[in-house]
Amino acid sequence: MDVKIKTALISVSDKDGIVDFAKKLSKLGVKIISTGGTAKQLSGAGVNVVGIETVTGFPEMMDGRVKTLHPKIHGALLGLRDKEAHTTAMSQHGIEPIDLVCVNLYPFEQTIAKPDCTFAEAIENIDIGGPSMLRSAAKNHKFVTVVTQPGQYDQVIKEMEKNNGAVSAELRSDFARIAFGLTASYDAAIAKYLNGKAGVEYPESISIALKREKTLRYGENPHQSAAFYKLASNDETSVSRGTFLEGGIDISFNNLLDTNAAFELVKEFTEPAAVVVKHLNPCGCAIDDDICVAYRKAYEGDVVSAFGGIIALNRKVNVELAQTIMESYSRFGKALGAGGFFAEVIIAPSFDEDAVEIIRTLKAWGSRVRLIETGQIERAKIDVGEFDARCIVGGMLLQKRDLVGWEPDALSYPTKARPTKDQFEDLRIAWIVAKHTKSNTIVLVKDRKILGVGAGQMNRVESGLIAFKHAGDESKSSVMASDAFFPFPDNVDNAAKAGVAAIVQPGGSKKDDEVIAAADKHGIAMVFTGKRHFKH
Repeated sequence: MDVKIKTALISVSDKDGIVDFAKKLSKLGVKIISTGGTAKQLSGAGVNVVGIETVTGFPEMMDGRVKTLHPKIHGALLGLRDKEAHTTAMSQHGIEPIDLVCVNLYPFEQTIAKPDCTFAEAIENIDIGGPSMLRSAAKNHKFVTVVTQPGQYDQVIKEMEKNNGAVSAELRSDFARIAFGLTASYDAAIAKYLNGKAGVEYPESISIALKREKTLRYGENPHQSAAFYKLASNDETSVSRGTFLEGGIDISFNNLLDTNAAFELVKEFTEPAAVVVKHLNPCGCAIDDDICVAYRKAYEGDVVSAFGGIIALNRKVNVELAQTIMESYSRFGKALGAGGFFAEVIIAPSFDEDAVEIIRTLKAWGSRVRLIETGQIERAKIDVGEFDARCIVGGMLLQKRDLVGWEPDALSYPTKARPTKDQFEDLRIAWIVAKHTKSNTIVLVKDRKILGVGAGQMNRVESGLIAFKHAGDESKSSVMASDAFFPFPDNVDNAAKAGVAAIVQPGGSKKDDEVIAAADKHGIAMVFTGKRHFKH
């Protein structure tokens, strides 16, 4: 059923496009009711406006807190026009139906994002009348059109122009569901803020406000549908806040997961660093004073696994770095027996235009590779309050993110041998990489470069054997990291056979004494961190 728009109520915080929208409504014969600053702006632009106080018979009061919370407003929105009792009541009390509500809410999230925002300011920016009107109008969308964002203005006007001032039931229904989603997200943001102020880590109930960014081609497999959503109030440098540069094909579900894994690892390093990730695990990682050298070392760590992987960098991609990456396609790949190399995604703080051109014009890559620009990595913007959420069937598990890195002051040295300065640096890298690798994991590093990774195995010995096999002879004089303690000395014995010189692990096993004794027997330096990094 089409409903003709005769009367509209407009009250918006975001005034982008509102004057043009109101003018078009007015031209179509719509009576405009408005409030406060919106009414002032519309009147100043020549739009004939009826003030809210004229409709309610009450002035705006209490600093604008009370203006639309009135029976003549909510009765006008909630009244069923096909129910005699409702229309009779509206007539008896002088309530004129309102056919369209255009409301967007006080900018609560923008307000609390300001560094100097006070608690009082935050509370004042909790909208009450706006959500109330949206909910009333959305509930009665059989008769009322509820407009919540500037992007909807043209849709309304086009339908009205085509249908003699009327709006279709399909559009009203669609806008109503969007309105309820908006109010739910708005309340979730307020609850998150208040929980944070109260120091409540895990409240009695929780809603996570997400906004759909894009629909994806499919999920992990072609038979699964998928979409990408963003947290509305997170300013951390991340994949979600990154910008997709033009020219690349749409990103996939799996690519986003892998890109996030790669970027979160490369963010850990302040030195020039490069990471290559495949199936959520790092197959290459290196740091160096020169970002081009770091990239070469990371790629050469496992050229076979790198194919179809993700490249993450913590420095700008300039022409030299772009050329170095493109060399991987031919010279490095073929020299190491891997054939032509291809990366699904390259993510970095920024890209020079000439660098993008180099990447895009390589025929084998062209538009296939997605380029994501994140902006400068700012560790200070890490959202320590964000949950790490995991879904199970019928529920969700929430935990705080694992933001513990390398903590030199917390380390202990239980063995007779101590790591050298260079080994200590390699141990740091190995430990950070282990943190970002699926458990059970063993990571081998030498000269600030990953040599081998054993990830996600059901037992830690198997993970070690995989890492040693991949590193081969290079494992001699390398260092090793384990994400969790050794329950037996077997991993230490295997490490000694491979030539490992130093090991970092959490410690805390009932058999630490045996593990330490094994390390001392083989002359291996061991470092305890006191913390583990399980990653399921």
